Amino acid sequence: MAACCTHPLDLTKVRMQTLPQSVAGPKGPSTFTVLRFSIAEAGIRSLYTGLTASLMRQMSYSLVRLGSYEKIKYALTTDGSASTTELLLAAALAGGLGGIAGNPADILLVRMTSDSIRPPEKRYGYRNALAGLVRIVKDEGVPGLMRGLGPNVTRAVLMNASQVGSYDYFKTLLLRHRLPMVDYQMQDNLLCHFTASTLAGTVATTICSPADVVKSRMMSLSGNTTPMQMLKESLRTEGPAFLFKGWTPAFIRLVPNTILMFVFFEQLKKQWRLLVSS
Repeated sequence: MAACCTHPLDLTKVRMQTLPQSVAGPKGPSTFTVLRFSIAEAGIRSLYTGLTASLMRQMSYSLVRLGSYEKIKYALTTDGSASTTELLLAAALAGGLGGIAGNPADILLVRMTSDSIRPPEKRYGYRNALAGLVRIVKDEGVPGLMRGLGPNVTRAVLMNASQVGSYDYFKTLLLRHRLPMVDYQMQDNLLCHFTASTLAGTVATTICSPADVVKSRMMSLSGNTTPMQMLKESLRTEGPAFLFKGWTPAFIRLVPNTILMFVFFEQLKKQWRLLVSS
């Protein structure tokens, strides 16, 4: 549900990250320029290009990173309350597992959302995620499904530690301490979940941006370029600022996505506990 709401911004972020420098110009296009271009090119529906890949990604990457995080977190603790270090470690391990599980879907998402900005002769033309999966194995072999795995796992570790780990940290902090400006003690409710997830989304966007850019650019390629070669070339032609390309749409996408994900997650956990107790 969260992915369906925020997919247009995910598409915009990937296009900003993978747009060639010769087309993007020295400063690169703004978020609204890319959105406007996408709509003008093929209408509102074009903003949902690659949605099947996005859903496949959630059913692999997010499924593993969220499910394994809870298990790893409780395995690391003895009294039921995890320290900040234990939260970050559990989130990082779960993120790495999720990055491996979701790598094929990530490749499809990047290629399908950035296909229209590639030269016609270099477009992939995947009809949907399943057709794309078959094409990758056919054209590039099984190793093709692992393209960009290093940057993707790095990003997944950073994402889970900074998003899921920091959410737990902020939530604990809000429940333990009164808010000084308004002298208010938060309860474990919707307001607390909303506030903690907003803070977690902001932290995650900033920390993950460099790895996200490298991952998107590697997955959009089909040759034998290594991450280091791509990094050197991009730094030479665009400077260090390229590592934060697409930060704005990533922020606009990730914060609502984080809020929706954790609000749904908390409500589902609450309903599950009520069901088990009854």
